[in-house]
Amino acid sequence: MSRHNHILLASQSPRRRQLLEQIGVAHELLLPEAHEDAEALEVERPGESPEDYVQRVTRAKLDAACARRERLGRADVPVLAADTTVALGRRILGKPADADEARAMLRALSGHTHRVLTAIALAADGQVLQALSSSHVRFAPMEERDIEAYIASGEPFGKAGAYGIQGRIAAFVAHVEGSYSGIMGLPLHETAMLLRQAHVRF
Repeated sequence: MSRHNHILLASQSPRRRQLLEQIGVAHELLLPEAHEDAEALEVERPGESPEDYVQRVTRAKLDAACARRERLGRADVPVLAADTTVALGRRILGKPADADEARAMLRALSGHTHRVLTAIALAADGQVLQALSSSHVRFAPMEERDIEAYIASGEPFGKAGAYGIQGRIAAFVAHVEGSYSGIMGLPLHETAMLLRQAHVRF
């Protein structure tokens, strides 16, 4: 098996870039091309569990990224894809479309415990390696004014469950069980394990 000095990251998330940098993984972005409908990959299927959903979406992102990699003639470089979803029971909370949706999600999370699932998939040397991180987060009760102030900050948008744990919402995170980096969007322990299996140096 080949040894690799860097990877391609199939993600537009600046947090995932920061997390890879944190553990010293050299990487470059492999983003969707103009003709690709990246959002369409995240559409839920009826009756799909949060675990099945996040792993299916991650694999779909990886497959699309591998096709992109082939077109660029970079088939020898490992590519990493990930997806994060927030689950309240079996209910999947994706990225809010607007303030009303963000408000509804934050009200639902207020005072309750939810799960954050992040799936990762790495394609290297003709094989695909996958892992799933599951964490629990408990929010303290939030007043309506707290929710409105958070929405006004702009942080809920573009994030599963309408929040980013590394931002202002941290003032209401009462308890975390699991992978903090996984809640941010890239579980570093599991990611490092896959990278080592694929002989990526970092």
